[in-house]
Amino acid sequence: MAKKKKELQDAAKREVPGVVGLHGSVEEQNITQTLEINYMPYAMSVIVSRAIPEIDGFKPSHRKLLYTMYKMGLLSGGRTKSANIVGQTMRLNPHGDAAIYETMVRLSRGYGALLHPFVDSKGNFGKVYSRDMAYAASRYTEAKLDAICTELFRDMDFDTVDMADNYDGTMKEPTLLPTTFPNVLVSSNTGIAVGMASNICGFHLKEVCETAIARMKNPNHDVMETMPAPDFPTGGEILYDPGEMRSIYETGRGSFKVRARWRYQKEGNLIEIYEIPYTTTVEAILDKVSDLIKAGKIKEISDMRDETDLSGLKLTIDLKRGVEPEKLMAKLFRMTTLMDSYPCNFNILIAGMPRVMGVAEILDEWTAWRCQCVKRRVYFQLGKKKDKLHLLQGLEQILLDIDKAIEIIRQTEQESEVVPNLMIGFGIDQIQAEYVAEIKLRNINKEYILKRTAETDELMREIQDLEDTLKSDRRIRKIIIGELEQVCKKYGQPRRTEILYHWDQAAQAEEAQEVPDYPVTIFVSKEGYFKKITPQSLRSSGEQKFKEGDSLAFSQEVTNRSELLIFTDRFQCYKARLSDFDDGKASQLGDYLPTKLGFDPGENVVQVVLPGSYTGFVLFFFENGKVAKVPLSAYDTKSNRKRLTGAYSDKSPLKTILTLEGDELAAIYSTDGRALIFSTAQLMPKTTRSTLGVSVLTLRKKAALDRAALLTDTGIVNQSRYQSKTIPAAGALLRPEDMEEKQITLSLD
Repeated sequence: MAKKKKELQDAAKREVPGVVGLHGSVEEQNITQTLEINYMPYAMSVIVSRAIPEIDGFKPSHRKLLYTMYKMGLLSGGRTKSANIVGQTMRLNPHGDAAIYETMVRLSRGYGALLHPFVDSKGNFGKVYSRDMAYAASRYTEAKLDAICTELFRDMDFDTVDMADNYDGTMKEPTLLPTTFPNVLVSSNTGIAVGMASNICGFHLKEVCETAIARMKNPNHDVMETMPAPDFPTGGEILYDPGEMRSIYETGRGSFKVRARWRYQKEGNLIEIYEIPYTTTVEAILDKVSDLIKAGKIKEISDMRDETDLSGLKLTIDLKRGVEPEKLMAKLFRMTTLMDSYPCNFNILIAGMPRVMGVAEILDEWTAWRCQCVKRRVYFQLGKKKDKLHLLQGLEQILLDIDKAIEIIRQTEQESEVVPNLMIGFGIDQIQAEYVAEIKLRNINKEYILKRTAETDELMREIQDLEDTLKSDRRIRKIIIGELEQVCKKYGQPRRTEILYHWDQAAQAEEAQEVPDYPVTIFVSKEGYFKKITPQSLRSSGEQKFKEGDSLAFSQEVTNRSELLIFTDRFQCYKARLSDFDDGKASQLGDYLPTKLGFDPGENVVQVVLPGSYTGFVLFFFENGKVAKVPLSAYDTKSNRKRLTGAYSDKSPLKTILTLEGDELAAIYSTDGRALIFSTAQLMPKTTRSTLGVSVLTLRKKAALDRAALLTDTGIVNQSRYQSKTIPAAGALLRPEDMEEKQITLSLD
């Protein structure tokens, strides 16, 4: 470690052109050293100290705010101005009053982002379902801790968690809060760090506690039996897919659909939407419906307005005469965020390291951590009782001869010698002697001392019981189970989000009938911009418009009901329907796919594939010379998931993707000027999407696979020169007449 540190310091001192030094000199630093010295500490700080929640379910900003309110006495006292809380929290959180107040707003009951809010608020705190409803300034609102915070701080004064210095070392703060229930799963949490993110949905408190109890009693308990699906404070309906939900529970990644709840009012011929998905806002819904009406895609609505008031959310839709409410809502679910996907990424810090875990693993980690908290509490209580017993045992010695104790004190000339003389006179230690010396004169009587020493037997029994508890994991778990049962009883509430177990078949069939089918041409640029243009618009338009520095990467004539597979550089595949995109024009930039499909930060498009009827194969060509042959059917999901993780292997950079209806000849080019022709029939299809593939191109030193294409799309004339009957093979050096390549197009008929 010392050697590595010395190397980094030496590297930082090198002077070469690049960066201006302290005295006007120019210093240069290798990019890898810059990343290691400057960027990596920042990245780790964001991951560990800001964006990713820990096992107690809180980020540092949440924890600092709640602990400050606890120390201010706001757990049992009345409310105080939010500005006071923000000011006090700045002793722990130096990020500024605006950031602290935003944190308080999200945790508040008024905002409604949590199933069980931690801040009991008074005043305007905005609403989670509204984009434009701003919260009032901190000087106008009041707050205190909600009753459920008792479960966060119950063990705070029993040394159950570690305490650390604040940023300036003037006070201590807890590194975790000793929550008596798995708050990490009950409270939804979202955070974007550097190179990673976390998105944890909320679950029903009673279901979580019951599942934690069941897992402690039976480690093989299936969590889906007692905890079937998430729960959201905004309500709505979860379109339940057992396979999809199990995948999320096991891997910690995936997505599921949530849709709004509505009712039809025959009197007035209107629809009232009173619960919407957690991921959207009323303004986003109204804007989208307005755009659809203007575009002529929805003609059944005469008016739509927001009638939200103090009684809660309500969007009202006035229908035209003869409109069937069910069919209209099916169309709105498909075309707006009244039905939306919730992406899950259960990324949690465990011992300072980020880990993506399934629900069962999170519960097991929480149980192990909670066991340590309870053990520390028991050990703390044991120490206090032992200290008290020790003092009472000293009192017993005094009981043998009270007059002697008085005589020792009276005959001692100096105050500093009282304790040593009592120690010598009764054979007790300094702590016991200090305790005896501090007894009031009125209490130096036999009755008082007998009453105090009578506690000795009871204390010894309690100490023995605590020691037995420390030695028994079963008793520790029993304590945790008892606390969880109390939490269920005291804070349990009805489920807010309904689970729809039977929903998909009829809805999908109806949806397929409603989607208009007409020819379109799609265009995808190198930077990921997507356009869908009808033939009429294409004939009347001029040159395709692209961003400066961008150009066309792919185009294809298809129909509006086709599906798209978008492969990214994060080994993921996003599925989309062309009908989800608006018809565009050549003069427009188009939709930016990373934004439209909700890519992770920094994720980019690698290639777009039109799967058609999901027959045939996808060929993945990797830089290390390997090729993976995967059936297109592996990307056909019945649940219409928007994102598939592990879409291809992450062991080597991906260079090219080809699609095939049947086996053909393909050509691979290497960076050292070689080419190889082989038949795709030589590759065996793999059942898993993330297969490593098989070696096809034998690479020389420092060479890599550069690109690949179907033989019909290349300019190779001398096919026999480059063709190989067996793989892997090295291929042959390209001749000049074989270097011309035809324009590569993607054929998916």
